[in-house]
Amino acid sequence: MAPTRNRNPFKIVLGSKSMARKRILAEMGYEFTVVTADIDEKEIRKEKPEDLVMALAEAKVVVYKGMIREKPSSKEEAREFIKGYSGGHAAVVGSVLVTNLKTGIKKGGWDKAEVYFHDIPEEVIDNMIEEGISLNVAGGLMLEHPLTLPFVDTVVGTADTVMGLTKALTENLIDEAL
Repeated sequence: MAPTRNRNPFKIVLGSKSMARKRILAEMGYEFTVVTADIDEKEIRKEKPEDLVMALAEAKVVVYKGMIREKPSSKEEAREFIKGYSGGHAAVVGSVLVTNLKTGIKKGGWDKAEVYFHDIPEEVIDNMIEEGISLNVAGGLMLEHPLTLPFVDTVVGTADTVMGLTKALTENLIDEAL
């Protein structure tokens, strides 16, 4: 684990319930508080994935064959998403928005990664769906999940981008906002 960075004179508030984002920020050595807004992300719409993630300001979306995929709305939709990735690939677009609450300065940016998959057997897809995690993550899959990892062929970009919080981008934006 990285050394704790909160010797700096600032407090970090993470505006996300995402376990992956919490884990990544902790790996970066930060202590933080989680405060989330109770909003319906489906009410915020943009055509381009890059614009959507910036509008949501803390989200990530998966892009598959030009279509934006957020969290599946049903087990059937999750199954359709995962079957589509089997033997194929998807892009992940994530954003980071840092706001300095003392100065009001906001710095934001987005990053993209691609994930290429081996064929995913039906039995594994069934297990993923039954476990229920697929309904809680953009695109229906968690890269770091033990059921997913064996079927990941290649990640173009960084795993932390796929998981929802690009470390290098986050560090740069914190520095810029300070």
